[in-house]
Amino acid sequence: MNRKFIISIFGSSRPAEDTAQYTIAYEIGRALAKAGYIVCNGGYGGTMQASACGAKEAGGETIGIVTQYFSRIPNKWIDTVIEVPTMIDRLMELVKRADGYVVLEGGTGTLLEFAYVWELINKGVIQQKPIVVVGNFWDRVVETLKTELIFEGLEDCARHVTRVISAEECVNVLDRALKSAV
Repeated sequence: MNRKFIISIFGSSRPAEDTAQYTIAYEIGRALAKAGYIVCNGGYGGTMQASACGAKEAGGETIGIVTQYFSRIPNKWIDTVIEVPTMIDRLMELVKRADGYVVLEGGTGTLLEFAYVWELINKGVIQQKPIVVVGNFWDRVVETLKTELIFEGLEDCARHVTRVISAEECVNVLDRALKSAV
């Protein structure tokens, strides 16, 4: 029996359908579904909608973790809606359910998601899971932390993060980390 891995995708709720951010999220959702992954995200618009749409159009499964804090309806591409009371609960569910993480361009919410999962892995609170950042948006954040922590005599925390530029490369990284370990 082949286990279906769940990948949580973190990204902005703002990108519209005619933007590069939306397109790459759609392509990643599609590629993940074609590779047999379940796409999990925050369930609303922007890159969450795009990745879920790409996954569904490729015949895949989707999970949306939504919160009572927002009075929004999940996007129509979500198969399984999991409603939690608070934003903290939402973040914890996105992290807990996933076997790997994809981080797209985003704002402070995406930064929080990225930092939270990175810190949990870096400190050994949760098991090692792949964190894939797409594009160069987070390069300066990763490099700053890498430099500062090495300066402080700590290990290279950037070893937990892999940067890619395409949906195909994203799937390849996840396949190497997850499917080869089974």
